[in-house]
Amino acid sequence: MKKRIRPSILVLIFSAVGVATSFAQTPKQRPFATGETLIYEAKISKIINGIPVGDLTFTVENGDDPNSLTIKAEARSKGTLLKIAHYSFLYEYASSIDGNRFRIEHTDRKTTEKERVRTGAADFNYSEKRVTYVETDPKEPMKPPRKIASDIEEQTQDVVSGIYALRMLPLAVGKRFDLTVSDSGLVYDVPVRVTAREIQRTAIGRVWCFRVEPDIFGPGHMIEDKGTMAIWITDDARRIPVRSRIDIDFGKVEIRLKSVSNSTSGTTTTAQNK
Repeated sequence: MKKRIRPSILVLIFSAVGVATSFAQTPKQRPFATGETLIYEAKISKIINGIPVGDLTFTVENGDDPNSLTIKAEARSKGTLLKIAHYSFLYEYASSIDGNRFRIEHTDRKTTEKERVRTGAADFNYSEKRVTYVETDPKEPMKPPRKIASDIEEQTQDVVSGIYALRMLPLAVGKRFDLTVSDSGLVYDVPVRVTAREIQRTAIGRVWCFRVEPDIFGPGHMIEDKGTMAIWITDDARRIPVRSRIDIDFGKVEIRLKSVSNSTSGTTTTAQNK
């Protein structure tokens, strides 16, 4: 049975860019390469135009083994959130991935919210079909760690590796995928639908994109509150997530691509008020 928990702002922000998938491809078919860096800006709005609240950075690196990858992700607060709300956050992920089957093997994470700091590590044991997550408080080394273990599927991702697995899906309007996502030792089933093909104005120009809608909101889902999510992924060889929108009770979260470098096209593009 899948477990559920109200997610932190970390899950909401990272989920806005991508979710995990049970689909895998060979390395030659990947639309991204080692060294690729994607930078996004997150804004939150209710009545007025969006207020910048953070930047997200994703970088693909070689792993410790020849057939492995490490994807690092960082979400850092900025702007009005710091000046007016006096709230800061820094979320750091390092996801170790089996490059042959493209599935998560280990996740290291550190979350800092104002003065609160937590470090966590998740190990994915596919022979035992089990993920074990251990979280500690660096400020209280004598405090017992928080441990969570759950059953996993043969093809499981975390919230970071899933962004890249999503780019490898055979996207087409009308298709549906059933996905497995793990975060903090918990495991979720996420249905995903490809609902449209639309032109988007982005940091890399006007491009055709697939609109992908993960079903993560509502009772029995990853986030139990009401809401909707849409992700736009380029319909080209790069398969770059260029935009995401989340509509929830307190407003709208918009995440847009600011720049991309070392993509499979070998170019660097930066948003200039496009």
